[in-house]
Amino acid sequence: MPSSTIETFPNPRPERDYRIAINCPEFTSVCPKTGLPDFGEIRITYVPDAQCIELKSLKYYLIEFRNRGIFYEHATNQILDDLVQAIHPRRMTVVGDFSVRGGIKTTVTAEYQET
Repeated sequence: MPSSTIETFPNPRPERDYRIAINCPEFTSVCPKTGLPDFGEIRITYVPDAQCIELKSLKYYLIEFRNRGIFYEHATNQILDDLVQAIHPRRMTVVGDFSVRGGIKTTVTAEYQET
């Protein structure tokens, strides 16, 4: 599990529902079966509650996946879980859109809705 802290800052308009979209087109991790690098894009969309994600800390958090052996499904869900824990959004979607490997393209979508 990545050790970088996801930093936050106060939502400047907590009374309003608005959507924040973050694209991270240079996500890398390692295939746990082959040890070869995996490449993809992580797209995060969320409606903040009291806190927003600080982008520099998000960048460092995602970099920690670079040498980690992890399946696409686990990476996408881990990112969602860690971000939800950090900011407790009203809604959040994390999409892992991974590059073609061996003729197969994979996209994983994980969602959270405040209850």
